Amino acid sequence: MNAKFWKEHATLRVILIAVFFIAGLGLTIGGWTMTGQLLGLGIMVLGVAFLLAALWLYNKVFQ
Repeated sequence: MNAKFWKEHATLRVILIAVFFIAGLGLTIGGWTMTGQLLGLGIMVLGVAFLLAALWLYNKVFQ
């Protein structure tokens, strides 16, 4: 989707950014509590991917 779509649908963009941010933060913290387990690392990487998706969505308007 192009930047014009995200400028016209600001409410959808804000909701998606909030969902990605909260999910990413939750997964990262949840994986962090699983010290010494490989599954915890995978959960943290998934959380970072959600945080990067939120950042990408935020920056999409400025392209």
